[in-house]
Amino acid sequence: MNTPSYNKKNDPFAALRVKEFLFFLTSRFFLTLAIQMQSVIVGWQIYEYTKDVFALGMIGLAEAIPFIIVSLFSGHVADTYNRKRIIVLFSFLLIICTLTLLYFSLTSSTIISTYGVTPIFIIIGFIGVVRGFLSAAFPSFMSQIVPREFYTNSSTWNSTVWHIASVIGPAMGGFICAISFSVAYELDVLLIAISIFPFLFIASKPLLKKVKKESLKESLSVGIKFVFGNQLILAALTLDLFAVLFGGAVAMLPAYADKILHVGSIELGFLRAAPAFGAVLMALIIAYKPPTKNAGRNLLISVAAFGIATILFGISTNYYWALFFLILTGSFDNVSVVIRHTILQLSTPDEMRGRVSSVNSIFIGSSNEIGGFESGLAARTMGLKPSVVFGGIMTILIVFATAKIAPKLRKLNLKHL
Repeated sequence: MNTPSYNKKNDPFAALRVKEFLFFLTSRFFLTLAIQMQSVIVGWQIYEYTKDVFALGMIGLAEAIPFIIVSLFSGHVADTYNRKRIIVLFSFLLIICTLTLLYFSLTSSTIISTYGVTPIFIIIGFIGVVRGFLSAAFPSFMSQIVPREFYTNSSTWNSTVWHIASVIGPAMGGFICAISFSVAYELDVLLIAISIFPFLFIASKPLLKKVKKESLKESLSVGIKFVFGNQLILAALTLDLFAVLFGGAVAMLPAYADKILHVGSIELGFLRAAPAFGAVLMALIIAYKPPTKNAGRNLLISVAAFGIATILFGISTNYYWALFFLILTGSFDNVSVVIRHTILQLSTPDEMRGRVSSVNSIFIGSSNEIGGFESGLAARTMGLKPSVVFGGIMTILIVFATAKIAPKLRKLNLKHL
């Protein structure tokens, strides 16, 4: 890979000067847009059918279980086969899953009236499998596209694009759900199809040849051993795991919008987009001032601030204050996302990126869904508002515990990594 001659360490647009990375970000944008739209559509549809907060939590569990089951194997696949082809193939499979959800939503379909929301949960399970493979292949492929010295910058822009799509996607989903679920799913299919197109302009990247042949069992275990043997990676992943697990207020937003804030699907779309909007604002700051110096301290402070913002959201009853506090959660969360991704990229050998990404996905990706289940269970047991406040308090306690247990993370300076 040729590093551009205009490479400057402090250039906030360094990674964007790599043409293939721009195509990668374009694909990332449209795929994230579709996935975020889909989460709002499915959540609102299931809540409209059931009016049950626990059913909202079950959406996360239905996706997380198959996601976790395939994640280690998907990491092995991403380190063994062409990562570009994996992304394209599983994006097509996501189209098929979304077309099935579209069929369920048509007035001519009797599936929902006959079987209830169970068929929707089954398709969500298949989507969990698809996302397991995409989560292993996407970050691994990105590391092959940009030079090592651009890793922090590329993580920032990757996170920025993801969050911009996460602002627009839920808002679009909320607006279009107000028209009909079938129209929303039709647009979702179109967006996934568009996301595949930019990969035509990205060359396939050869994988490094493995020094020794590994059995499938050895290959699957190497990623786990690597992560658990590295205190920095393990502490960063664990911190995010529990913060997301207990701070998963977003999963309860359909019920929160209905019962606490007394607003409809359009306002729900804005609430769902608010954390991502905050993350975009923070990403623009990070692009110019990366949080690499005293990164460990910055990570711990940002996760604690995320917990405080979650508590403030939990006690708010005004729509606009709720919107503001959700924006804050996204802002603080994005600092931890960029630092964690940079740690992973700088610490992981290229031939292991798929497997380490899959372990990261188990910690972080599935924790969103399991966090949704925890939130649904807590909301049913404790009530909506107390469950959100409880999650924020637990997040803060986890920050203090991590700071004590992992001194290497507390003292981390990414400029020296």
